[in-house]
Amino acid sequence: MSILRTMAVASAIALSAYTTPPCGAAQSPSYATHGDSVLAVLIGEALGGNPRLRAALLESRAAESRVLQAATPPDPALSFTQHVLGPQTRVGPQFSNVSVTQSLPWFGTLSDRRAAASASSAMQSESYHEQRAEAVRQVKLAYYDLAYLDEALRITGEEEQLLLHYEALARARYSQGFGRQQEVIKLQAEVTRVLNRRQELLGRRTDFEAALNVLANRPVNAPVPPVTIDERPAVSVDDERLRAAGLDARPEVRSARLRIERDEHGVSLARRRYRPDFTVGVAWGNVLGRRDDPGRESPPPDNGRDTWSLTLGASIPVFRSSYEAGVREAATLLSAAEEAYRDVVNGVALAVRSTAFRITTIEGQLALFERALLPQAEQALRATEEAYSGGVTGVLELLDSEEMLLDVRLGLARLRADYMKALAEMERAVGSAFPEEEGS
Repeated sequence: MSILRTMAVASAIALSAYTTPPCGAAQSPSYATHGDSVLAVLIGEALGGNPRLRAALLESRAAESRVLQAATPPDPALSFTQHVLGPQTRVGPQFSNVSVTQSLPWFGTLSDRRAAASASSAMQSESYHEQRAEAVRQVKLAYYDLAYLDEALRITGEEEQLLLHYEALARARYSQGFGRQQEVIKLQAEVTRVLNRRQELLGRRTDFEAALNVLANRPVNAPVPPVTIDERPAVSVDDERLRAAGLDARPEVRSARLRIERDEHGVSLARRRYRPDFTVGVAWGNVLGRRDDPGRESPPPDNGRDTWSLTLGASIPVFRSSYEAGVREAATLLSAAEEAYRDVVNGVALAVRSTAFRITTIEGQLALFERALLPQAEQALRATEEAYSGGVTGVLELLDSEEMLLDVRLGLARLRADYMKALAEMERAVGSAFPEEEGS
């Protein structure tokens, strides 16, 4: 466990380096670890080291830089004119001109561009948070599948020892003339079957372990310690409350709202194209003094005085059919964004409803297994063992009882893992820790 603590420190450092939320972005969704330090380490490594998440974070930060660009007016233009044959004026010939002009969009255009770019930047940030939440979900699903496989390996190991005990008992009965050799052979075959099942479980564990390592950006063959599910978290499933939480916290919902906001500014920008853009400028003209004979003999007032001029211009919006098409396009995109938002809202309601039903269903099944099926299967096996030891029943009945208990124990392990996976799915559906942990 000391190795895991060291890994936790390293992952925390990586987390602070790579996953600082972009400026002005919503805080990333929280997640529950249910006091499992190993799970916390794996999630921290996934959030801090996964290349896909790092790329999403960098894209989010790049989007922030577009806001200032969108709000900046066009660069001023500087021009220089050198006269080959300068025009003659009363105060002398013009030699050269220097002018500076600045284009200015219609009032409110830059603010709309900034607002639209800001909404797009926030959407990119929400996309990053969405990928974070999905990474946490994937880590949890793989982790709890590992928990099931480790429990199944433990159960099958105990089954192997039990079958070996039965085989020894059958050998003793056969040597004493009370049993048959077929019973020994049958038990040996069952032991072989259990060994084969263990190999299958080990193969599946290797696959999930590799997937978990890839998520955490660790070497694919890095060992993951055996996973156990301790006390099962108690939850309160309230569809309406969870749906409201999902609409408030889920990144996809916030992104859909931001898309509407962005496209509203897009409609405003499209309508502003009907308005002219302005151009203002200032020019300086270099005038040489009079060099002709009359000018030299009697220089005029302000002889050789440079000139200054101001320019004010405006574009003429004449292509109205193009502007109307732009408005229709922007309005259609806004309608599409509103429909997409409604779809996301419906998706949240569906995810919450189906996951809540799954949680309550698994809870009922767990209660049935723990309170009835498991005690009954254990009692049936004990009774069959006693009957077999007394010679009342045969090995087939013993194996039937043993296999029934095995199925119940494996089914219970699968339900416990599925319950934790359902909590992870609900957490993803609502966009926040589920169930909420103390101090979160």
